[in-house]
Formats: sequence, C-alpha cells, structure tokens
Amino acid sequence: MPTYIGLLRAVNLAGINKVAMSDLRELLGTLGLEGGQTLLQSGNVVFRSRIASAARLERLLEDGAEKQLGVKTAFFVRSAEDWKALIAANPFPDEARNDPGRLLMLCLKAAPERSAVTALQDAIVGREIVKAKGPQAYIVYPDGQGRSRLTTVLIEKKLGTRATGRNWNTVLKLNALADAQG
Repeated sequence: MPTYIGLLRAVNLAGINKVAMSDLRELLGTLGLEGGQTLLQSGNVVFRSRIASAARLERLLEDGAEKQLGVKTAFFVRSAEDWKALIAANPFPDEARNDPGRLLMLCLKAAPERSAVTALQDAIVGREIVKAKGPQAYIVYPDGQGRSRLTTVLIEKKLGTRATGRNWNTVLKLNALADAQG
C-alpha cells in the first residue's frame, strides 16, 4: 500500500484553524487511511492508502477536515516517491546543507506558468531567491522568513495557485517518517 505525505495549509497559526494532532490522526483513521502519523503541530501527516490519486486524497481530506474537525483548509498530498523527487530537485543544495531552516519548500496546488514565476521573482524586494519546478517552489530566505515581505499571500497572488510551505528540516523529517512506513 503506497505511503503519502500530506500538508495542511494554515493551521495552528496564531490561534487560527486550531487542529489537535490527535484529532487529525483520528480523522485519518475515520477516512480509512492507515498508519497515520503527525509531525510537529503545523499539520504534517504521513499515512498509507489504497487510493492511488493524490488529488482524490486531497479532496477526501479537505472534506473530512471540514465535516469532522470544523476546519476549512487545503491539503497538499504527495506520494512518498514524489516527495523523494522534490527533495532531489532542490535547486539550493548548499543552503539545504548549511542553513536548512532558511530554505522553504512550497507545495503548490498547480504548477505555475513560467511568466508567473518571473512575476514573483520581480516582486521580491529583499534578498530572497525563488525557483519553481513543477508543483513545487523553493525559496531561500537569507535574512529569515519572519521579517520578509515575501509572504504566502504575495506568493499565491503572483503564482496564481494555493501554497503551503515547510522548512527543509521538516521536509527531511517527513521523508524519514515516510521511509519508516514504507
């Protein structure tokens, strides 16, 4: 049975969209997903499913979260194989090795057009660097993400698609959890 990694968008941020990880694991079980594990409090899940479509799993999880948890949010699901591919596609290997907390991987609902990526790059006012490949984007925040003006709102507006990001440390921890299930 294939293993998947799921990311919830915008949960447990400043008291908004509060979701207990125990409730999230229970939701996975209720939906027939097996081996549900969570990582951190930011809505990261690893599970197994007979459903072979990430898009179908996203819809299932989004509907389930709204009905069972009362939270309307987006899920971003990638197979464990796709997750390994997005790690391998990282265009910033030096940053991943030397300062992984300042490297962000964004899962996108759709692959952006090249012109949208260029528009996002043109909108950067700081030292951030953005590259996109397929339905992922990678951003280096050399001065940290906290004070950056390159926000998720701006990113989504310029790319024309929904997004959620995780720092490189979390990306690698999720990969390890998926490997343990695999």
